[in-house]
Amino acid sequence: MLYYLFEYFDKTLDVPGTGVFQYITFRSALAFMLSLLLSTIYGKRVINFLRRQQVGETVRELGLAGQNEKAGTPTMGGLIIIFATLVPVLLFARLHNIYIVLLIVTTLWMGTIGFVDDYIKIFKKDKQGLKGIFKVIGQVGLGIIVGAVLYFNPAVTVRTDTGRTDIFKTAGNTTVVLPAPIEEKSTATTIPFVKNNEFDYAEVLSFMGDGYEKWAWLIFIPVVIFIITAVSNGANLTDGIDGLAAGTSAISVLALGIFTFVSGNIIFSNYLNIMYIPNSGEMTVFISAFVGSLIGFLWYNSYPASVFMGDTGSLTIGGIIAVLAIAVRKEILIVLFCGIFLAESASVIIQVTYFKYTKKRFGEGRRIFLMSPLHHHYQKKGYHESKIVTRFWIVAVMLAILSIITLKLR
Repeated sequence: MLYYLFEYFDKTLDVPGTGVFQYITFRSALAFMLSLLLSTIYGKRVINFLRRQQVGETVRELGLAGQNEKAGTPTMGGLIIIFATLVPVLLFARLHNIYIVLLIVTTLWMGTIGFVDDYIKIFKKDKQGLKGIFKVIGQVGLGIIVGAVLYFNPAVTVRTDTGRTDIFKTAGNTTVVLPAPIEEKSTATTIPFVKNNEFDYAEVLSFMGDGYEKWAWLIFIPVVIFIITAVSNGANLTDGIDGLAAGTSAISVLALGIFTFVSGNIIFSNYLNIMYIPNSGEMTVFISAFVGSLIGFLWYNSYPASVFMGDTGSLTIGGIIAVLAIAVRKEILIVLFCGIFLAESASVIIQVTYFKYTKKRFGEGRRIFLMSPLHHHYQKKGYHESKIVTRFWIVAVMLAILSIITLKLR
């Protein structure tokens, strides 16, 4: 909203200095600072409100050290993350940008699913929460919306270079000539570590003959559904000990922020020889607000946690990360910058699959991990949860750096 106000001041009233709001970097910095302040200052008020409403965590007996002390800790803290993200976005982002609209819808959509789940657990005293089938329906519904918008909306395009030289930038006596961008609809994505690293989902249907491109949505939308479902569930599984999900998510989103900024900037994308995605740079404002809210939330969620994010936060985080990665055409890199989510999910899948297999074959179920998800395995081995979280953060940083290196390492 403030963006449009200052745009009016700049272009209509010609007020000096107001043009600074046209810069994504400036608005991103403001969004980060405001979200950080909101999550730290007003976060305490939200926690006190949740405590008065007796919105406390019910802890299942899993035999983990320090587990019983967590009983009664306020949950639904994801409300802090959602509030501290959306307020700066509404103030500083260009709200008519299709990517910003999609991210706002994702935040509210996944936040609602998580809130309903937490509400059933707390107030209906049902430890299972929202039935799994309804969660999946919600995730699939969001995937259909996101996939359809990214595929059909005319504002979602990528650049194709043609060798023409229609763009000139002059600095002093130096003239820089850049390839002219031709914006077109595309379902192309980026494959890391290889040259000529673009893969078009439409190519899967090339066997259909001429005109197969118009059916690319049959591949693209299911891929979007799968990614949103997988990443949101991965974030949900990672939210098991104090500070783990919020910290690793902040690191992943920071890496995504770099991809978003360079992909939405024609100069940087041309220099790095990566796909230029017009208007995607605006997502940097959302990412800055999101990172600020996650860091601010860590003020209260670090060990010993004063609040848990609950499914309200974890499902929202996973949904946002998935949509950001898809929008910036870096969804294949999710296995890197969301490596912690992947490891947590894989540990559960491996544990359940192996248990069922051995029970069927030997009559007794056996386990590979002492407990899943993975962070509980290390708790069972006697590691303090602060050490586990710190080491997972370090791994997340290394994975994030590795993913960023793919910009040049091919």
